[in-house]
Amino acid sequence: CIWAIVPIANIVLFVCSPIAPLIEEGEKGMTILDLCKNKIFWGLMLLMVCAGASEQAVSQWASTFAEQGLKVSKTIGDLAGPMAFSILIFSGILCVVSYLCIALIPNAIVSLASCAICGLSVGIMWPGSFSKAAALLKNGGTALFALLALAGDLGCSGGPTLVGMVSSACSDNLKTGILAAIIFPNMHL
Repeated sequence: CIWAIVPIANIVLFVCSPIAPLIEEGEKGMTILDLCKNKIFWGLMLLMVCAGASEQAVSQWASTFAEQGLKVSKTIGDLAGPMAFSILIFSGILCVVSYLCIALIPNAIVSLASCAICGLSVGIMWPGSFSKAAALLKNGGTALFALLALAGDLGCSGGPTLVGMVSSACSDNLKTGILAAIIFPNMHL
């Protein structure tokens, strides 16, 4: 019962907190139809799909990659892959380089270190895309950010799916699958 105080206090604090409006008073926000007619919006949607896919294409497969490359147990692979993964243009380049190292360098330690570098490099893609959207579509409002989040989630499922499908088609070669997913971080360059 004592721990129930924490969420109750959060509710009270949230209800009392002022929330800044996304659109200035008196200005009309863009509707979903307005957004769909805007070419910049579709470019931003593509960036968000690629941001999510870049992040998850390696993240979802990192533990399997650690098991195969380092010949470690499933337990160690499940811990090492995601833990290593968690450790703008430069970020996109770093992501592409890490994808290439994972796919092309035969040394397992270098490949696993590249998984960690990949995790570091994709960290700016999602919030960076949101920041670009806020600057480019000032009246986008809540609909803009909801649709961008949806696009990011689509990328989060599509990236690992592409890696898995290509890997399966290439005799379960995970390196080939990750090499195919390099298209996603390249979209941020």
